[in-house]
Amino acid sequence: MKPMSPSELEAQLRDIGARRYHRLHPFHVLLHGGQCTKGQVQAWALNRYYYQAMIPVKDASLIARCNESSLRREWRRRLVDHDGESEGDGGIARWLKLTDGLGLDRDYVVSLAGLLPATRFAVEAYVHFVRENTLLEAIASSLTELFSPQIIDERLAGMLKSYDFVSADTLAYFSARPPLAQRDSDFALAYVKHHARTPDTQHAVLKALEFKCDVLWAMLDGLYHAYVAPKHLPPGAFVPKDWSSV
Repeated sequence: MKPMSPSELEAQLRDIGARRYHRLHPFHVLLHGGQCTKGQVQAWALNRYYYQAMIPVKDASLIARCNESSLRREWRRRLVDHDGESEGDGGIARWLKLTDGLGLDRDYVVSLAGLLPATRFAVEAYVHFVRENTLLEAIASSLTELFSPQIIDERLAGMLKSYDFVSADTLAYFSARPPLAQRDSDFALAYVKHHARTPDTQHAVLKALEFKCDVLWAMLDGLYHAYVAPKHLPPGAFVPKDWSSV
């Protein structure tokens, strides 16, 4: 089998996003269209917190496997982006500002006590994937960031228009994220195109991106099943105050 050119590989990666990225999930259609209750938005933010909190753990495990100092320098910027340089700084802190603004108790959010099992399993599968698969596959799995600017634009516009319980300040995580995602995805895409030169490695990076899309999709499947339909809430999961109207 003949390997794809770098441009052909990029086209295949972008096609995966066009077909499988979680902006297409029914839960996001409801969220961005103003059709969620406050409790459903709270459930989304609470569960997504675990994903946000584990991104630096995932990235630290990737950095630990890098033999090139240039790659470590590039990737550790992601740790700073999420953990910040000091307490109260960075993406995780901005996400907690979102959960605060939605009326969730911060200690409860951080405790993960109300997490859906599907969220826990999906996020931990992602961390495990990055730790156990090749460095090239681990980097390729981050390429969902190629598609994040569109979903962020939809989220900011839709939520600010539709929900009186959110503000631009509450959604500061999203307004700060696009230039960072652009920088990170540009680097990761260039790395993948340079290093995936055989049919086997190209197949591996495509499957890695599909896996990451599946992780994000599975998280929303869990939310939809628990909080939209059929409303099968697992024992111990977060129960919104407006549960009767969810």
